Amino acid sequence: MTHYPALFSPFTLNGLEIPNRIVMAPMTRSHSPGGHPTDDVATYYRRRTEGGVGLIITEGTTIDHPSASMDDKIPDFHTPEALAGWKRVADEVHEAGGLIMPQLWHTGSMRREGTGLAPDARTVSPSGLKYPGKEIGVALTKDDVSDIADAFAKGTVAAREAGFDGVQFHGAHGYLIDTFFWEGTNVRDDEYGGVLEERTAFAVEIIEKARREVGKDYPLIIRLSQWKQQDFEHKMATDPDKLLAFLKPMVDAGIDCFDCSTRRFWEPEFEGSDLNFAGWTKKLTGLPTITVGSVGLTGEFVAGMGGESSEAAPIDGLVTRLENDEFDLVGVGRALLTDPEWANKVRHGRFEELMAFEREHMLSLT
Repeated sequence: MTHYPALFSPFTLNGLEIPNRIVMAPMTRSHSPGGHPTDDVATYYRRRTEGGVGLIITEGTTIDHPSASMDDKIPDFHTPEALAGWKRVADEVHEAGGLIMPQLWHTGSMRREGTGLAPDARTVSPSGLKYPGKEIGVALTKDDVSDIADAFAKGTVAAREAGFDGVQFHGAHGYLIDTFFWEGTNVRDDEYGGVLEERTAFAVEIIEKARREVGKDYPLIIRLSQWKQQDFEHKMATDPDKLLAFLKPMVDAGIDCFDCSTRRFWEPEFEGSDLNFAGWTKKLTGLPTITVGSVGLTGEFVAGMGGESSEAAPIDGLVTRLENDEFDLVGVGRALLTDPEWANKVRHGRFEELMAFEREHMLSLT
């Protein structure tokens, strides 16, 4: 017997047939020495496919730009050695019957200078700011911005050539794309600055360039968040009208799906409605959305990273929202990091076997 039939029903994303609604959310693991994914990384992702996940979105993997990486154990997505490793990952997942997309990433001003795969590179951002009033590194020139957009497009082509089923762009959590969105870190007076919808220009350029390279039939997702690591309470869009103004340029550019990152999926995005970030995004754009934020656990991830345990939690409320068509896909993070069999256990009602999350689970590839 299948529990939660809606959660285990198929979904089609731009021609990609996903067997169920469970998406493994991207989570940084730092287990790729020199930026090269190992056989252990391939096995790690294969286990989640064998455990019943419908679609895997990998940990963030850095594009071909000197300051994209902030840790030499984070995988890159451009050197021949790394791409060979990533092809092994994709092949392992496909052999197990699964689907997988890389999350393409530039860490921007979250990178501490002197770190990453090119420690001599300067940290870059829209305006040389990590958060309002905190200077770091250098501001990007217009040519720099365009070059980085090209690098995202190049990574998209590399993903398709390696056999990946689509691509996600990391536009959340205070990393490079997100700092273009944020008025506190983007004070530019050129075409990449301005009001909220104008500050989407960099993301739009990435999407348009990638779309031109891979065509209309290759799934492209962008991850977004209102909150930043630099400011957990921040909201760029304070009402639905502002949210639509923010999202529409990316819709027009050709994005297929929004991955709407929150710390707690059950929290409403705006007063007067129970809809969360993913719910409002789908309602306003009509595009598919992924909800994410402490799915299957009692505690949110910031506390978890600080050492607090999170017990397994019921998902009845989540599934009710899915049944009500508030969103289309469900991103599961730490619960899957801890237990590769999480999806199968939920599907077959083995709830007593679900595991708690402990911070030490981050230290190895289970």
